[in-house]
Amino acid sequence: MKNERKYIKRPFITSLIAVVLILAMGCNDDYLDRLPETEIGVDNFFNTEEDLAIYVNGLYSFPGLGIYYDDATDNAATTGNREIKTIMTTEANSQTITSGWDWGSLRDINLFLENAEKANISEDIKNHYIGVARFFRAQFYMEKVKRYSNVPWYDHVLSTDSEDLYKPSDSREMVVDHIFEDYQFAMDHVRTDVEEGAVDRWTVMAYYGRNALFEGTFRKYHDELGLEATANTYLQLAERVSREIMDEGGFTIYNTGSPAQDYLTLFGSQDLTANPEVIFANIHEAEIKNTDDPQYLFGSYEMSMSRDLLESYLMTDGSYFSNEPGMETMTFVEEFQNRDPRLSQTYAYPGWELYYTSTYSPGTTNYVQELKKNFTGYHQIKGFANDPSLDVRRGIDIPVLRYAEVLLNLAEAKAELGTLDQNTLDETVNQLRNRVGMPPLEMNVGMDPVQAARYPGVASAVLLEIRRERRVEFAMEGRRLDDLNRWKAGKLLEKEPVGMYFPGLGQYDLTGDGVEDIELLAVSDPIPDPKELNDLGVALVYYRAGSVGSNADVYLTNGTSGYVVGTVDRGTFQEPKHYYRPIPAAEKALNPNLEQVFGWD
Repeated sequence: MKNERKYIKRPFITSLIAVVLILAMGCNDDYLDRLPETEIGVDNFFNTEEDLAIYVNGLYSFPGLGIYYDDATDNAATTGNREIKTIMTTEANSQTITSGWDWGSLRDINLFLENAEKANISEDIKNHYIGVARFFRAQFYMEKVKRYSNVPWYDHVLSTDSEDLYKPSDSREMVVDHIFEDYQFAMDHVRTDVEEGAVDRWTVMAYYGRNALFEGTFRKYHDELGLEATANTYLQLAERVSREIMDEGGFTIYNTGSPAQDYLTLFGSQDLTANPEVIFANIHEAEIKNTDDPQYLFGSYEMSMSRDLLESYLMTDGSYFSNEPGMETMTFVEEFQNRDPRLSQTYAYPGWELYYTSTYSPGTTNYVQELKKNFTGYHQIKGFANDPSLDVRRGIDIPVLRYAEVLLNLAEAKAELGTLDQNTLDETVNQLRNRVGMPPLEMNVGMDPVQAARYPGVASAVLLEIRRERRVEFAMEGRRLDDLNRWKAGKLLEKEPVGMYFPGLGQYDLTGDGVEDIELLAVSDPIPDPKELNDLGVALVYYRAGSVGSNADVYLTNGTSGYVVGTVDRGTFQEPKHYYRPIPAAEKALNPNLEQVFGWD
């Protein structure tokens, strides 16, 4: 079965906006406070395909621009509020961590599943919509398992007097079994020939493979669960589903032969509907369904990328950056030379031109990195709309699922199973490297001691390189925390992110043209008036550099030299506790049969 997606952008967007508010009972209401189903006309609904389509459209919830600022891990520093940051830096408990225990969308799904069977339509059409709903239930429960491990399984609508409201949590094994039954049903029945923007069989399968890999690796590395013996079952599922997408889906890596542009194009496109790599896009059109304003992604709002992430990118010849002489003290211009082209399609590089942003004060094409307290100095261009047109910025599609992930899922699953070979590397990892003109990954790759230190429980050099590839390929796409969690690598979150390196006070070139752009002064030094002009006749930008807590414009690790300081204190990651979340105290009070896991109270 080949990929038969219909590339119709506007109709599905319009249909979503025009959906009758069948579910208008308040999506943020508590599960127990939802109105009874009789009030939404169940008796007179769920009779036709149109009824099923309208209802299912109301279940849609996919990531938007937020994927690009949800990566405050070892990839980036943040000045904003993040749950993991709160947990690691405070005495967090079930009274302070209260989000996540919401069940309203599950009720909507189960209400549909209890009534869809009565529709007077063919079985294959009916099963398509049932499959989509079961896909959303699998997605719902997978997120619950990731947070709480054990949760109550409900496959029916509860009434306010139902005894099941007060049942204890079911085991992770039982809930996950049901999750993958839902995925399998959806995979078997959801159609491929749907409007672009709608869930199709390939979307189901991509999430199926992603979450099978998650569960397999989580069970393998998290011995606190005692489920290591069942890990391969899910790794094999991940391999099987990923292979089927590769063999039958008709997807390919987007590659026009422009290694310096093709990767970045995926994250700033006005139309991803015909892109051969995109399995599912969150589609936007100006004035119909606007993209959130991407301007705040740019370096000086909340997020700023880390040098640790930058160091993960290989040299253009495939060698490790960590092997470069003096890499620890390379300055901004030096560390971008001869690197994997994805680095300069993720980070704003020396010489990059800025055309528009509403949040970055210089706001000119003469772009010079801005330094600020609690920011690393690195600015993000992946996902950033560098365009003055409001319509352009509002119409950017979000690549929610990319074929690149399917390829890396297969490679990682086979590496974990011990069945990886060079042919698999060539059809997976090396397709991504080929796009950016990087040398292929070989089975006999040498061990990178830096990568080995990150993941001390992994003895396979090639698996470590697959993990590197995943970090680089999906940098700033919101995937990193899930990866660190499933690999039991949460301790990496304790490392305080730093940014650019400055060997001392003085003048520095940040644009790569050999002309100084900024000058670092001591905290006590006055800013010259008038400011000195550089060789281009442009006034230098001055920053007072000092230690954290001083009256400086930018903090350096050694006060007047060292790395720009991002987040000052990352706190402590407690294993295994911080891989999970507490059931909110208020919910425990309502249902005392629920039990906290792994040390939460």
